[in-house]
Amino acid sequence: MKKITITFKLLAVISLAFALAACNPIENETTSASMLVVTNLLGEDMEGNMANYLESDVLYEDEEEGITTIYADPATASLTVRLLDPNSITGPSNLNSVTIERYQVSYSRTDGRSTEGVDVPYAHEGMFSATIAVDQTRDVSFTIVRAAAKAEPPLVDLHVGRDLGVLTCLAKVVFYGKDITGRAVKATGYLTIHFANYANESGGGSASAAGSKIQ
Repeated sequence: MKKITITFKLLAVISLAFALAACNPIENETTSASMLVVTNLLGEDMEGNMANYLESDVLYEDEEEGITTIYADPATASLTVRLLDPNSITGPSNLNSVTIERYQVSYSRTDGRSTEGVDVPYAHEGMFSATIAVDQTRDVSFTIVRAAAKAEPPLVDLHVGRDLGVLTCLAKVVFYGKDITGRAVKATGYLTIHFANYANESGGGSASAAGSKIQ
């Protein structure tokens, strides 16, 4: 009986090893036992309040100074690391921590018109470093709209004298990282962005966009 018990334990260990070596079905093409999750993705409205969308001003105009400026738009993502198997017999360890290395932002429209540089801004990538342990959440800030994008079509067409209105896009943000053993993980989040030449009021007041909405 003792010999049979040892055999069963050995088979269980072998099965666990194969399970850990198999692809993580949630994070395709990775063998990591860790799972990266985007639990929240926030932008700002024109009053500077955090929101589950972004109101992006394509051209800031200071009427008192007679100066126009283009600014990049930041966003904040809440990232969480979890074990793929929450009931793992080994439990979490430092090896399951994940370091985020880079992110990629791309844009689309609900009407299917998503040609970069014509219908939506060009996709872009950025890099940063943030390490997250299992069952911990960390907020990271990143650039979701480049300043340069506001000087290129289609956003430049929203400047005064060209096209008045609001262009609504869906931003897809993919975060890439690795666990401590070097196995790749990734997670995806989405944020709706309303691009417009919003009216800028001195003293940080509210803003509004003129014209019709472009979707």
